[in-house]
Amino acid sequence: MTETWPDPTLPPSLEMTQTLAALDQARQNADLDAGTRALLDRAHAALDSAIADTESERLRYSALFDAVPDPVSIIAWDGTVLDLNKAGMAAYRRSRAEIVGQPIEVLNPDLPPDHMVPVWEALSRGETYVVEVTNMRADGSRFPVEVHTAGFDYKGQKVMVAVARDLSNRWQAETRYRLLLESIDVGVILFDRDMHVISANPAAHRAIGAEPGQSVHTLLQPENWNIVDARGRPLSIHEWPTTQALERAQVISNTIVGLYYVPKRRMSWISVTTVPVFESGGTTPQYVFAMFSDVTTLKRDNVLFDRAQGLAHIGGWEWDRGRQRLYLTREAQRILGRVPTPETMDDMLAGIYGPDQHHIRTAIDRLIETGGSFDLELQYLRSDRHACWIRVIGEADTGDPGASRIVGTLQDMTERKHAEETLRVQARTDPLTGLLNRDAILVELEVRMQDPTHAAVAVLYVDLDRFKVINDVLGHAAGDELLASAAQRIANAVGTEGLVARFGGDEFLVVCNLADDQQRPERIAGAILHSLADSFRFDNEEFTITASIGIARAPTDGERPQSLIQNADAAMYDSKRRSRNAWQAFTPALAQTQADRLWMETHLRRAADNGEFHLVYQPQVDLLSGRIVAAEALIRWQNHLLGELRPDRFISHAETTGDIVRIGSWVLREACRQVAAWRDAGLGIVRVAVNVSYRQFVGEDLAEGVRLILDEFHLPGAALELEFTERVLIEDAPDTLRTFADLREMGVILTIDDFGEGYSALNYLRRLPIHGLKLSQLFVEGVPNNNSDVAVCQAVSGIARSLGLGLVAEGVESEAQRQFLLRLGVPIAQGFLFAPGLKPDEFARRLEQGGLHLSPAH
Repeated sequence: MTETWPDPTLPPSLEMTQTLAALDQARQNADLDAGTRALLDRAHAALDSAIADTESERLRYSALFDAVPDPVSIIAWDGTVLDLNKAGMAAYRRSRAEIVGQPIEVLNPDLPPDHMVPVWEALSRGETYVVEVTNMRADGSRFPVEVHTAGFDYKGQKVMVAVARDLSNRWQAETRYRLLLESIDVGVILFDRDMHVISANPAAHRAIGAEPGQSVHTLLQPENWNIVDARGRPLSIHEWPTTQALERAQVISNTIVGLYYVPKRRMSWISVTTVPVFESGGTTPQYVFAMFSDVTTLKRDNVLFDRAQGLAHIGGWEWDRGRQRLYLTREAQRILGRVPTPETMDDMLAGIYGPDQHHIRTAIDRLIETGGSFDLELQYLRSDRHACWIRVIGEADTGDPGASRIVGTLQDMTERKHAEETLRVQARTDPLTGLLNRDAILVELEVRMQDPTHAAVAVLYVDLDRFKVINDVLGHAAGDELLASAAQRIANAVGTEGLVARFGGDEFLVVCNLADDQQRPERIAGAILHSLADSFRFDNEEFTITASIGIARAPTDGERPQSLIQNADAAMYDSKRRSRNAWQAFTPALAQTQADRLWMETHLRRAADNGEFHLVYQPQVDLLSGRIVAAEALIRWQNHLLGELRPDRFISHAETTGDIVRIGSWVLREACRQVAAWRDAGLGIVRVAVNVSYRQFVGEDLAEGVRLILDEFHLPGAALELEFTERVLIEDAPDTLRTFADLREMGVILTIDDFGEGYSALNYLRRLPIHGLKLSQLFVEGVPNNNSDVAVCQAVSGIARSLGLGLVAEGVESEAQRQFLLRLGVPIAQGFLFAPGLKPDEFARRLEQGGLHLSPAH
């Protein structure tokens, strides 16, 4: 029999209480002697103290027993339950009375009959017996427990204490863990220190290509694999992530490695995290878990993405505000060119050009506060001190209201910016001279005139004198070279005093400030004229180019750019008219001249429509007989305000505005109409000479127009003579030659007017199919007394005779001139000596009279 186990829930026994009461009563007897009373007092005190100690021990035992969170039972050597703590009663869902005194089988009815034997043997050896069994609750439900049993002596009897640890949660966790390992798509392999595989889940088998039934350990033999890092560098076994985790006794996270399986020549990529495993109480890991995912597709996509980023010069970035970490793609790192690679947003922003830092920080702050996105183009300084342009786009991660992660792209904009700058410079620059062009100087001038602090400006309008002559004679290539040289001299003369632009053709514009120096325009003009004083050289030839300069000041001479330039232009033309190689400031008188010119141009445009033009005909006569042989049609303008105007009053304006083309076409048709009228009146065919502007020659199909007019009035080509200026001589382009050939084929007489005044390009003269020359009035008026004019007339006469060309002298006003021309051999002339321009009726009357018969008296 086992000694009765005290019930810890009960107070001290009744027997002890009664004994203490009896002792107390006995010592109250008055008949007791002193010795007996003292003995009874000591016995009462000792018993009272023992009762108190017993109660204290009972309470301490009960507190400790019930404080254990796991079920704890006291079991007799024969297996009878002697006591059970509160955790046990809760676990088995039974009261103490239902279990105490019952055999242990009441808690586990599935125990075999001899289940106590191994327990006794272990306890007899002084060991603790541990076993996993299934216990039963009062409702019959089972739950797994791990029971630790130890023995001790109680009042000479062997008893046992058993602690049962509920394994339900662990079993559930292990089940979930096992199911997780079997179902997840992440490979998990457990290695020991010798890299032997202890276990591997199905995903690991699939990832490494294990065949059904094939040993993972055999498949993973090191000699079968070549392992490389993310950049393709081979890794030794000591650099493997598993080896690193064992040697460093720490987790190695998210390492990209390439696995090349030699037998099958198969390459795959994984992202692996390795975790060292320590045994209980150990300081050195004995195992290592390798958890990995197949990232072959992702790696391939990343490579393609990196290549695409490199080709597009676009990189990606992400800023994790919570961790204050910045992630940059490889292309983004290349674009920024910062060493070391930026790891925080401040690191990246450190390379941004000063003023632009404020822009991007403001944009980021606004994004954090209100959401949205930003798109900025910024100047960036790389670590090698090379500046570049980057485009930064950023936005909050989708679905992240706090903008804790900001993502975006970086684009290298340097080439585009350089191209834009090149285009901007090209758009503002004249390609021939390298100066500002017309559009650029107009913008600069408008900006200055709109700014009150720079409104006091002056414009210098510079026109090169005689440049067109040199350009036409030498050709465009030489002209361009001389123009570029002249532009360089002008730019050097102006220096930092103003802006210089090529305004068009051989015209330049200079804009300068007046605020600090009112005399600056005149000083600049003088410097420009001085810079052009030295001759220019081309192909061992020297040429002199001068300039005429007009000056206009704002706001006095114009409050808008166009009006200021127009007034400077007017001053330039006045300078050219006066002397050339000089400058002229704009004046009110010039303003009036310009107003008159505008009035003239306005009314000139309306003259043809209003029928204000008419023709007069100046006879061309045979100097020997005095008979009329032809006529020159001369235009007159009958204006209702100014009366009749001669050509020298308005033709130059018509040339400038381009109205000369329309007027010239009218003259051609009207002259031919009049010839037809004379013919129809019985006067025969009278050849009429008509002046043709160079603008008519290059601006329309002149030959076709002449053919249509001749056909309209049924006239032969010989009825019409066309007079051109010398300028057409140097235009020997195929179109020019073809036009002359077509006109000559029609029978039209072709004459060079005022020969000797302009180019006298003899080399070109012999190439064109012309019929004759007209000796300019400029030289005729000086003969026979002016030796220079005599020499010129003799030279022109000789040229005509040598080339077999006809010759007509203009402006003959005296008999002395007529006699000189006769001696020179000039056959035909016209001028006031014979008749002014005659109205058609008067010209017809003279024809009917048989022409003019001249005598010395005339």
